[in-house]
Amino acid sequence: MPSKIALFVDVQNIYYTVRQAYQAQFNYTAFWNEVSQKGEIVSAYAYAIDRGDPKQRSFQSFLKKLGFEIKLKPYIQRSDGSAKGDWDVGIALDAYEAANEVDTVVLASGDGDFDLLALKVQQRFDTRFEVYGVPSLTATSIIEAATQFNPIYESLLMNQQRR
Repeated sequence: MPSKIALFVDVQNIYYTVRQAYQAQFNYTAFWNEVSQKGEIVSAYAYAIDRGDPKQRSFQSFLKKLGFEIKLKPYIQRSDGSAKGDWDVGIALDAYEAANEVDTVVLASGDGDFDLLALKVQQRFDTRFEVYGVPSLTATSIIEAATQFNPIYESLLMNQQRR
């Protein structure tokens, strides 16, 4: 019987880290195909900020066709000019709830705030916790806490440009 996988993507984190490190875009199709080779993806969630623009809606439609359920939060501009739109708690709650139903939780994010989640999922449910992230921009704490760290390199990029 194939391994059951729950997949979680921190869209903003992946977008900005891939853009910063590689001046490229993340290839969600290649990512889906790579993860699906490890087992059956029984649930997949992409967490994003909703700015309501047509390009973003098109991207969300593409993710839905791939098999992701999209979870959106409104974009909030603070009076000081900074922006708010953090999905960390939502991702952590959903991943923790799913962990008892699957063999592996896969998280695409380099955010070190998820290190405790990775440890708890493994300890409480004996569930593997894999992380995909840009090596130079992924927190050491989440790399160390994960069962397996999968670096985002060329095979998971599109529109790659040479430096």
